[in-house]
Amino acid sequence: MVCSAITLSLATVAGVISVALLGIAFGTDNWMYIRVDRKQIQEDMANGEGTLSASDQERFDSSGLFRSRTQGLFRICYPETKPKGVELYLSPVETYCENIDYYIPDEENLTKRFSEERMARLHMARSMIALFIAAFFFVFVAFWTGVAGCWRRSPGNIGTTAALMLLACLFSAGSMGLWHGVQYYEQKKLNEEPFYRSWPPLAQQHTHAAFDWSYFLAWVGVGCAFLSFLFLAIASICLRRERSKQAESSHSQLMMPVYPTKSSNGGYGPGYAYASSYNHPGPYYNSQYGPYNY
Repeated sequence: MVCSAITLSLATVAGVISVALLGIAFGTDNWMYIRVDRKQIQEDMANGEGTLSASDQERFDSSGLFRSRTQGLFRICYPETKPKGVELYLSPVETYCENIDYYIPDEENLTKRFSEERMARLHMARSMIALFIAAFFFVFVAFWTGVAGCWRRSPGNIGTTAALMLLACLFSAGSMGLWHGVQYYEQKKLNEEPFYRSWPPLAQQHTHAAFDWSYFLAWVGVGCAFLSFLFLAIASICLRRERSKQAESSHSQLMMPVYPTKSSNGGYGPGYAYASSYNHPGPYYNSQYGPYNY
């Protein structure tokens, strides 16, 4: 009883933390922080240490490429200064953002002009979002099977919940892997705008990217989902053992002592057998009760 109660409690806590962290990471825009040193770019241009093309100089103030920004799964936001020529809106956390286009639906059929590598990057980005949504679905189903399992103390239901949490962990981990694949294509493979290799050398030199807190929350959420699966699997094993012990104890309580059946004492129990074998004194001489009354 103690084993299943402790493991179920730990599994519930780990599951709740996992859902909370994955949900926060999924909805926030701080997966990557891209810092652009605009002042250093201007100083290098003034000192003749680097140049920008005429088109890049024109969009130095109007393009988000030359602004520090944070990037999430759905938005790119500008927490410090915003570009002048980009249509932005206020996000729920009061920062100016623009949406990342997944071309769903592709009404103008723009993806036909994409290269194979850019289409591969787009398919990975779409699959990343789909896997996250599937992971949340498995967690939702696991909630109901877990409630039923705890209410009924059913090892089968708890085992099903453990399997669902394992699927949620695997799908969310797969989504994180696809996110890294998208980043690899954007930084190493694609040589077209608006990706890294198409930037002017001066922008590449003074732009630094780093993982942000949403990214770390997502990985911690994946780890908590795995811990929830682990504790649920242990709880299922504990419940099976507890049920087998309860069955053995109830079976032993139902067993009744077996008494002997009819014997040579005329069918009476052992107490009467002793009485029947007792050597009573026979009739006395001259007794009025015996057969020898002279």
